[in-house]
Amino acid sequence: MPLLDIQSLVVEYHTFRANVKAVDRVSLSLEKGRTLGLVGESGCGKSTLGLSTLRLIPPPGKIVSGQITLDGIDIINCPEEEIRRVRGKRVGYIFQDPMTSLNPVKKIGAHFVEMIRTHEPGVAEGDALKRAKEVLGRLGILPERINDFPHQFSGGMRQRVMIGLALALGPDLLIADEPTTSLDVIVEAQIIELLKELKESLGLTLVLITHNIGIIAETADHVAVMYAGRIAELGETGALFEKPMHPYTQALLNSVPNITKKGQVLSWIPGAPPDLAEPPPGCLFHPRCPYAFDRCRKEEPLLLKHNSSKVACHLYDRS
Repeated sequence: MPLLDIQSLVVEYHTFRANVKAVDRVSLSLEKGRTLGLVGESGCGKSTLGLSTLRLIPPPGKIVSGQITLDGIDIINCPEEEIRRVRGKRVGYIFQDPMTSLNPVKKIGAHFVEMIRTHEPGVAEGDALKRAKEVLGRLGILPERINDFPHQFSGGMRQRVMIGLALALGPDLLIADEPTTSLDVIVEAQIIELLKELKESLGLTLVLITHNIGIIAETADHVAVMYAGRIAELGETGALFEKPMHPYTQALLNSVPNITKKGQVLSWIPGAPPDLAEPPPGCLFHPRCPYAFDRCRKEEPLLLKHNSSKVACHLYDRS
């Protein structure tokens, strides 16, 4: 039984123009102890999918249909009091921007104390601070810095604090939403290496959301490539990188510099993602796809199994 199971999930943002499907019939599952990489361009629905797992979609967003199950818990239909116990305790979430996620007028220690005592009311403030120091120490932050404010930390150190907050209660599942956004490449590498070490040492199950497909190659066991709210390709990391099938996946990989490929010519994806308030008919990628043919412009492709992966592309659907 998978730790996380998502079936036919639809999330809409209700706007004056239209009901925009930010997540459109997405299905995937994640076994305990594994890492799933969720990759795609900005606006493809990655973060919305991540927030859906904790019912944190901000208005005017709404989960319209589908099912999310976390270790037997029906996330969509469980009472509000139960979902509050799941957040932080069962699922740790690393939000995109630590500067805006941390309270600027609270010391770092106060963030930990508030969270720990909310979920474990019987824990004394001193014991909560002690636990916070232990967590931060494991992340390379000196214990005395628990009395500092967020603005006194660098971007990389603030991200370590966010990771510490997500891990403080010992969750089963950790969702990292763009954990290296706005960080330079050296700090980015340190954060990714830290997540890998923590996953191994703590036995975590990890969902890594990013637009950087190179990061996925280093960390994930499986990859879900999203485009315009839908999954374009889903498969084991090695197989997907060795032989990507969907034209969008191919284009993403071809746009990343590879030092092992002598004389590599970088390519780009023409055009822009579709306006989901007025999506094009057929395959949503067809206006940008070099292989598009008549069927692509008329009929939406299904996500079908092909070899060891699943791909939503008419090039592989012979029905």
